[in-house]
Amino acid sequence: MIDIKLVLLPRDLNKRCGIDYEDTFSPVVKAATIQLILSIVVSTSWSLRQLDMQNAFVHGFLEEEVYIRQPPGYADRSRSNFVCKLDKALYGLKQAPRAWYARLCHKLEALGFVPSKADTSLFYYNRGKHIMFVLVYVDDIIVASSSMEATRALLKDLEKDFALKDLGDLYYFLRIEVKKCANGLVLSQTRYAEEVIKRAGMHLSKPVNTPLSSVEKFSAADGKKLGPKDSTNYRSIVGAMQYLTLTRPDISFVVNKVCQFLHAPTSVHECC
Repeated sequence: MIDIKLVLLPRDLNKRCGIDYEDTFSPVVKAATIQLILSIVVSTSWSLRQLDMQNAFVHGFLEEEVYIRQPPGYADRSRSNFVCKLDKALYGLKQAPRAWYARLCHKLEALGFVPSKADTSLFYYNRGKHIMFVLVYVDDIIVASSSMEATRALLKDLEKDFALKDLGDLYYFLRIEVKKCANGLVLSQTRYAEEVIKRAGMHLSKPVNTPLSSVEKFSAADGKKLGPKDSTNYRSIVGAMQYLTLTRPDISFVVNKVCQFLHAPTSVHECC
């Protein structure tokens, strides 16, 4: 503990860029990258494993000096004016995602992996007869490998540094259900779609084959402008529908239409 007046709380989201932190980063793999790797797995019959890093952000080491108040239950009453200096990141810190990514990146590079230049959350390994791809989405990880032996070796090495949980074969990732079939993999977002429908208050509505006419035109001037709360809800639901097009390209036209009015939605657009 250091006797110092500066206190930066890990849950304080009002930090100023350039003063309390330099930059932020989120280790999120691109959807196109996931689709590409899955297509390779299907065509080559590789193994596909899913991993979960428990308490991922606390594994990251901080480069900046960050101080916090003494946590409840561990406070020293005789030194109430003292604060704690953080060596590792905590959830809520702006620096946490980048610190976690840097730690994982250094570990994978030490094992012979190379980060992709097209997607920073993709790492690949190609030595001898073994080829592996590691896709990172914050604390969820997919490992595609040409050899189960190489996968087991990778898990053993990662367990030395991280609290790792092997979830087995990939079955549910980023709200996408993955099911094996005779000809490959079937991707579905059924549960996610049901959640979106309930959020929109349309779970009791009757389904139709054509949710929107391809010739009907909409204007930004049509209808009554929505209030701040309804506008936020509109953008949230439309954003959720955009993610749904990963496995439902048939609704892309409808989603594209409603996306054109995100800046100022009206009652007409809400009924689309």
